[in-house]
Amino acid sequence: MTRPIRVGVLGANPDRGWAARAHLPAIIASPEFALTAVATTRQDSAEAARARFDARHAFTDARSLASHPDVDLVVVTVKVPAHVELVTAALEAGKHVYCEWPLSTTAAEAAALTANANSAGVHAAVGLQARFAPAVRQARAMIADGRIGTVQSATLYSARSKGNTRDVPAWTAYTYHRGTGAGLVEVLGGHAIDLVQHLLGPIRELSARTAIRSPEHRIAETGEPINVTAPDHFLANAELDSGAVMSIQLHDGEAAAPRTRIQIAGTEGNIALTSVPEANPWAAQLQIGELALAESRPERPQWTPVPVPADDASELPTEVANVARLYRQLAKDLRAGSRITPDFRAAHDLHELIEQALLPGQ
Repeated sequence: MTRPIRVGVLGANPDRGWAARAHLPAIIASPEFALTAVATTRQDSAEAARARFDARHAFTDARSLASHPDVDLVVVTVKVPAHVELVTAALEAGKHVYCEWPLSTTAAEAAALTANANSAGVHAAVGLQARFAPAVRQARAMIADGRIGTVQSATLYSARSKGNTRDVPAWTAYTYHRGTGAGLVEVLGGHAIDLVQHLLGPIRELSARTAIRSPEHRIAETGEPINVTAPDHFLANAELDSGAVMSIQLHDGEAAAPRTRIQIAGTEGNIALTSVPEANPWAAQLQIGELALAESRPERPQWTPVPVPADDASELPTEVANVARLYRQLAKDLRAGSRITPDFRAAHDLHELIEQALLPGQ
């Protein structure tokens, strides 16, 4: 495949959403890809997206987009409950797929999609883009090189400002319902646990609990109350295959500045990844915003910044950068036949780990 990889995006709302904020700018910024098709559920918005993002085709039917000969890669950026249907349409058309995380609402659904992707013989990527942040790559290299010795323990804390007021936008209302696959546990929890394993290796035991501390929200546009069933706090303890232990705390509805900090303690020193403060509160999430890297050592116990090399995505807007890095790895995989981009198997294993951790009695 020497020409640009031709992309069709499902869920390309021209006015809001993760596709418009991250995926479409990332595709447009990469010479490896060409945006050829967009789809939404309404003809007027599909045509508006086609015009705004300079796509060749506009669709309201996912199967029509997936089967079109001008599409090599189908990108799924819609609400999680619709992922199975739309990913299946792409796989049945024999197309490569990039689906946003979470892949599905259950581990069983993820297992079925994984099997279907294997049968189709295509690349099936999932949006776990935190792995590709420059500071994460640098930290992983330092750990692998023995810079901090043997990893003993780690802590991860991440807070979002989502839901820190009683009235919330209507388009976010579904994320307050458990089972939709779009709450704190599934979204930030999945990204956090994946990053832990990417940095420190497989988790062999994970126990977690959740809480709902803000049970009352209303839809801002109508005043309609929301029956909140999705947890807004997630606390977990993990033991890794290496024997290292880790604690994870995730919090929705932060009233102060949202933030992320990952601190890893080794026998010869420590490293820390921290979110870089920005005006955009979503940038505090570990998979979205820029992370700074620092280390402390016995001979220099104060935290000292570690230089992180910039890459060709560093000049892109914050929400775009890590997604663009995943796309660029996916392009390498598609051209070389490699399998480095996180795939449906990784997504299934992550879904299963989270589900098992939240079983009653665990």
